[in-house]
Amino acid sequence: MRHRGETPAEKQRRVWDKTAPAYDRQMDFVERMLGRGDREWLGERATGRVLEVAIGTGRNLAFYAVARSLTGVDVSPEMLAVAQSKADARELPIDLREGDAEALPVEDASYDSVVCCLSLCTIPDPGAAIAEMRRALVPGGRLLLVDHVGSTWPPVYAVQWLVERISIQMAGEHYTRRPLPLVRAAGFDVVETVRRKAGVLERVHAVKPA
Repeated sequence: MRHRGETPAEKQRRVWDKTAPAYDRQMDFVERMLGRGDREWLGERATGRVLEVAIGTGRNLAFYAVARSLTGVDVSPEMLAVAQSKADARELPIDLREGDAEALPVEDASYDSVVCCLSLCTIPDPGAAIAEMRRALVPGGRLLLVDHVGSTWPPVYAVQWLVERISIQMAGEHYTRRPLPLVRAAGFDVVETVRRKAGVLERVHAVKPA
């Protein structure tokens, strides 16, 4: 639930700061259920100067094999602290910045690839966040998304809808959103989309027109 006078961004910061210590354990369980390969898919395609929006605890850091440089933005300082410790352990140079996905603290047209993984489902205004990702990309730059979306199987979709009645109020977590229409509306050219696990997970590779 949102505290009185609290903005959506402040709510997200509070929720994720509280979640940070247990987040990796929780996601280990979730990703075992959903299957592997999504983070590898992102890492293989994220080239050049890479910006990860809502980087969280840095679960993708191990997969950025071809990135020339890394920048990560997250609304939660506690999540960023975990990500920094992982980067330090790997001796991986990274520029971590506290900031809102809807108003990214980055320059225009300064990244070759922008990544967002399992996070647009919690960002209060995903359309605004995607517009910011487009702003951050150079012409011809890549947008790479992985998120859980409304299932293509009606019984699963119905369960997702019911869970949302609680999850949206408690943590701003949406299960039936789908970023792909927002990506198209923002003017990206969609290169590749894949849905799996009864359509619950979707990968999107899009390009900002040159």
